[in-house]
Amino acid sequence: MIPLSSSVVSGVALSKIDGEVKMLLMKRVKGGFWCHVAGSIEQGETGIDAIVREFKEETQINVSNLYNAQYLEQFYEASVNVIQLIPVFVVMCPPQQEVVLNEEHTEYKWCNLEEALELAPFPNQHAVFKHVWSYFVEKPVNAFYRVDVSRTCQK
Repeated sequence: MIPLSSSVVSGVALSKIDGEVKMLLMKRVKGGFWCHVAGSIEQGETGIDAIVREFKEETQINVSNLYNAQYLEQFYEASVNVIQLIPVFVVMCPPQQEVVLNEEHTEYKWCNLEEALELAPFPNQHAVFKHVWSYFVEKPVNAFYRVDVSRTCQK
């Protein structure tokens, strides 16, 4: 049997950069690959608490405009024999959003969809980016996806 785990969250940041909507990708120190924000849910946190904290830790972005992407990232983690189910969030940032990386990343880039697909190595990332682009860039954002961050226990 392969157990399921849902102890991680992920999020895609969107911002208008020079008038064009782009998504944030960062290059991880560990593994050297390009990715979006992700991290573990800590003891006592909700998924919402965790994604708000992870954005602050990894990018110094203060999350105020958060959406449930209505998507679960999933993959088999062979090293621990677990299927990871990861809820995806979208952070709508103000134009020209500044980013300050922590020690987990070496560089970042604001990308259009095509650039993100070229940089990201994993098929599941491609599926996340295509979904986010379709529902948060190409279409008007559905108000039902909005997440109230006023109740998070931001640390």
